[in-house]
Amino acid sequence: MSAPLRNSRHLDRDAALLAWWQGPVGSGLLRAESDLMSEALEDVFGWELLQVGAWGTSRELICNARTRRQTVVAPLVLSQGTDVIGRSAQLPVTSDAIDAVLLPHTLEFASDPYAIVREVDRVLTGEGQLMVLGFRPWSVWGLRARFNRSGFPPGLRRVLSEKRVRDWLVLLGYEVVAARHYLFRSPWSALSPREGTGRYLRRGFNPLPAGAYLLKARKRVYTLTPIRPRLREKPAVIGGLVKPTTRNPS
Repeated sequence: MSAPLRNSRHLDRDAALLAWWQGPVGSGLLRAESDLMSEALEDVFGWELLQVGAWGTSRELICNARTRRQTVVAPLVLSQGTDVIGRSAQLPVTSDAIDAVLLPHTLEFASDPYAIVREVDRVLTGEGQLMVLGFRPWSVWGLRARFNRSGFPPGLRRVLSEKRVRDWLVLLGYEVVAARHYLFRSPWSALSPREGTGRYLRRGFNPLPAGAYLLKARKRVYTLTPIRPRLREKPAVIGGLVKPTTRNPS
């Protein structure tokens, strides 16, 4: 499949994003999200896991997946882990063929994020699982992204709230089975190579609000069960007249 055409602006944005992933803040975020996804994928089984959108310098987020195969679809080969070049809203995948899909901040870089959600719904099998990573709008990370002209991380178009994504999923018939908040650290604070990701993922009291969320949803398939009409009781009327009673008139 041929790669979609990219202009110089897109190429500059992609190069900036790749450099950010390799920097201290971006690499720290990738380490934290890799640990987060290792936990989230523990109960995700099946034949095929599809990651829609490149996120990271390799395949950090799905390296511990338990499905038999893992495939990354992205518009451009930003990382060494991309398998198929294609548009996120026009996946080169047969309908009802994928057991699980991961959207790692993919919706926030798209011009039409709901179109991607609908396309993912097309390729997911019944009872398939969908995982979405996103930044929280009113967190420090979200505010920096909203007020940065070039986007933060580079190229990010918008920050989608957890509630909006939930509403989209419910509209398509999904059940949100789990939600996790993470990223309890400033977007200006780098993670040293020797430092663990506990400060990103920890729970309980934290001085900063969580900067990101993970939503995990399951595609529900509802079967139509015919309902037999209830038999109405015959009216107590014969020939249009009310049945006589044994009660004495008052």
